[in-house]
Amino acid sequence: MKYYSLIQTPFGTAVLSEEDGAIVELSFDAHGCCGMQKETPLLRMAAKQLSEYFSGRRQIFDLPLNPIGTKFQRDVWNALLEIPFGETKSYAQVAAATGRDKAARPVGGAVGKNPIPIIIPCHRVLAANNKIGGFSLGLDMKRKLLKIESILVDN
Repeated sequence: MKYYSLIQTPFGTAVLSEEDGAIVELSFDAHGCCGMQKETPLLRMAAKQLSEYFSGRRQIFDLPLNPIGTKFQRDVWNALLEIPFGETKSYAQVAAATGRDKAARPVGGAVGKNPIPIIIPCHRVLAANNKIGGFSLGLDMKRKLLKIESILVDN
C-alpha cells in the first residue's frame, strides 16, 4: 500500500510518499497524490529529517529509499547519493560515476526525473563551469538549497 503525508517546508507544502517501507516520492504537487493519506512512522521520520536539513542541523538523510525508475535512472540517483553535503558534481562527473563517461546529457534527463529531490540530492549537480544548470523544482529553490549547504554558484 502506498501512503502519503503532507508536510510543511520553507518552500510550501510537500507531499511525501512511502510504499512497502521505503520513501518513493517527494513532490510539491498535491494534485498528483495517490495512495492513502496517513502519517506512518517512516513518513514522520522523513519529515523530521527534512526539517532538520532545512534548518541546517542535518547533512545526511538516513531513510530507506526506493525511487521508481529505469536501471539507468536508478544508477544515476545512486550516484547522486554519493555527493557529500556541501559539494557538487557536474553532469559529466555523475556520468563517469555510473561508468558511462559519455552520457552527461542522458544523466541530465535522469537527474531531472528524480522522484525524491532534496533527499536524493539532485540540487548538487551543476552544469559545466560551476553554472547552476536546471532543476525540476525551479532555480530559485535550487539556489536556496545550495545556500543551505554553503555552496556558491556562478549564476
